[in-house]
Amino acid sequence: MAPVATNIEATATRNVQALKDENSKIFNPFYSPAIADDGDESYVHAQYKPFFPSLSWPPLEELQVTERGLSADPEKKSLLSAANKVKHYTPTIGTELSGIDLRQLSDSQKDELALLVAERGVVFFRDQKIDIPEQLELARHFGPLHKHATTPIPKAGIEEVHVVYNDHSRRPDPVSFSKLELWHSDVSYEIQPPSVTSLKVITGPEYGGDTLWASGYALYSGLSPGFQKYLEGLKAIHSAVAQAEGARAAGLPVRRQEIETVHPVVRVHPATGWKSVYVNPGFTRRIVGVPKAESDAILSFLFHQIAENVDNQVRFQWEPNSIAFWDNRVVVHSATFDFWPATRHALRATPHGEKPTSVEDYERQTGKVAKDRQLEIWKQQGLESQVNGKTYDSKARGYND
Repeated sequence: MAPVATNIEATATRNVQALKDENSKIFNPFYSPAIADDGDESYVHAQYKPFFPSLSWPPLEELQVTERGLSADPEKKSLLSAANKVKHYTPTIGTELSGIDLRQLSDSQKDELALLVAERGVVFFRDQKIDIPEQLELARHFGPLHKHATTPIPKAGIEEVHVVYNDHSRRPDPVSFSKLELWHSDVSYEIQPPSVTSLKVITGPEYGGDTLWASGYALYSGLSPGFQKYLEGLKAIHSAVAQAEGARAAGLPVRRQEIETVHPVVRVHPATGWKSVYVNPGFTRRIVGVPKAESDAILSFLFHQIAENVDNQVRFQWEPNSIAFWDNRVVVHSATFDFWPATRHALRATPHGEKPTSVEDYERQTGKVAKDRQLEIWKQQGLESQVNGKTYDSKARGYND
């Protein structure tokens, strides 16, 4: 006897469809641009609220980029002597400079800033009066400016500015995303992803809305030598597809056709010569040339190291007029969405860097040997035993906290 549909089954089917319809309306805030706007035109920074112009841009072509950190004084005397205080947040990542007006930097100090950011991953400044045209001009010192294909620009119409904006009119829905997938390196799918990127917060909550960064150098250094060598020979696909589809799902324009690009899993920074793991949960999709199960396992391990290894991370508590400079080539970062219903508004300038360079290509092109950052620091500190791995005490030790 054939089964007969009952009212209960019909009701259950309708309920399942209703859940599907409801979930289709939930947008991931990482892949769907922020469209929040409370409509307050009296807001002091209303001209920098998000705007989504319907434009069509051609594909990006390869650009000539000069690595400014290579021109810097290795000791960075001009920049550091101008600071009232230099504060390192952790041994691995993050430095704050006090007493410097970014509007007054000389070209040599800009070069030294590029090198400091390359070495420390991210550098912070507070109480900065630099405005967005000045921020863009400073960013151009590091490379040609990137224009984002999906995220908002300011209502003032400056296409090179990436607007970060959230207010009480739209609450992030945790159903639509995991905290892990918020970790990313900006637009890593581009042929020439960003280098020294800056973000200035112009309005922020009294507390909350912090940003975290994690070091790709430290991630590499924490791996076994055999795994390091294995990763150095791999490449991975970085994809803009999800971000473009998120924009379309939100009814917003995609100003440049989405692409997918293959980059080395371990890249070398041109100024430091240090090796950095270059994958991120936001945009890295697949390791090429290995079975899918192997790719999934490797990426899952690396993604969890990024998100969970607090030794490799720094967390910054923003204040209005704080600005951060980070090197997207060697760090990943994640926002925190804990500040609703407060307003958080920031403006980003994003210079292009070089095409990511593998260890093999770097060593062939430069004649230099790519280095492990941690081993180099130990050498500088005279800890040769930590480098050669022969004489130091390797007994397991616990923590006292």
